Amino acid sequence: MSGLYTPINEIMFKIAGVTVTHTGKILLVLTSHDRLGDTGRSTGFYLPEAAHPWHELTAAGYSVDLISPAGGRPPIDGADLDDPVQRAFLDDPAMSEQLADTRRPEAVDAAAYDAIFFAGGHGTMWDFRGNATLAGLAGDIYEAGGVVGAVCHGPAGLVDVTLADGSPLVAGKRVAAFTNAEERAAGLTDVVPFLLADALTERGAKHEPAPEFTEHVVVDGRLVTGQNPASAAAAGRAVAEVLGPAESTPNL
Repeated sequence: MSGLYTPINEIMFKIAGVTVTHTGKILLVLTSHDRLGDTGRSTGFYLPEAAHPWHELTAAGYSVDLISPAGGRPPIDGADLDDPVQRAFLDDPAMSEQLADTRRPEAVDAAAYDAIFFAGGHGTMWDFRGNATLAGLAGDIYEAGGVVGAVCHGPAGLVDVTLADGSPLVAGKRVAAFTNAEERAAGLTDVVPFLLADALTERGAKHEPAPEFTEHVVVDGRLVTGQNPASAAAAGRAVAEVLGPAESTPNL
């Protein structure tokens, strides 16, 4: 011990009746993919869909760690630096340091986290689905009693998540995600490698669409999903609400 009181951030708490070890930490997953198919346009993680959940989660007392499938500096899309939350995310010393060199999923211990949140951006459609390590992290966190969240195209990271009994995480669960109508409105139906709402439905999810580009978040137990950029803050807030207060206790 370095002093009389050494703070620790692991206490026992309950989420939806499951007793788990509280760490006060949340993983925020960002895409590493920077090309929008064959369009010649760039993409990446959609900054407001990372910044606004981060803002809500840190306001609730949680610390946030960033990861990306390829590690290193992830590509940014959709930045609006007139938005004080996006600016704060980029200017935050911890976030700035992590954005410069994000860890890969292989370097992460799922047991260290209370939740995992998949930020959106069209890049996720190329490198979230099919990533067995990401899927394993989400499955491990969920089965340990943690929360899994995602927004917009971020639920691409949920498509391959399988639980220990072999069932898909989303099977039988209500979810929100970027809708087919929104993809058509974006003019990218024939650009993305698959339609997200259809992929989730094929895995047994009950996709619940709302009107295009309106705020819409669905909470089904410890699974929290948001439909689009307008849903980012509410999705982060919902994850914090499901988790409950981020508390710590002194090691006496």
